[in-house]
Amino acid sequence: MIIQVNTDSSIENDDALITHVESVVEKALGRFGEKITRVEVHLHDENAHKPGDHDKRCVLEVRLAGLQPQAVTEHADTTHKALAGACDKMKSLLDSLLGRLNKH
Repeated sequence: MIIQVNTDSSIENDDALITHVESVVEKALGRFGEKITRVEVHLHDENAHKPGDHDKRCVLEVRLAGLQPQAVTEHADTTHKALAGACDKMKSLLDSLLGRLNKH
């Protein structure tokens, strides 16, 4: 599973952030690893440097072998919370999607 991290200009894309994102995604989606070819994580601060509630956004796009890409979005106060929420949503989506495919 390839994990690609993209950020906007207001979020510093450093090694610590990349390491954190990779560990959270691996932990949340690792059991789907054989089906997932690539995960793209897009982190945005919608208000840039102004304070605000739920202004951090994480879009998580998962490319599945032989299937259409799936994406979820989560807004939160911090990028870490947005990432965790998006991973939870994606885990539920993949459970549902792959569960239905396995029944057929």
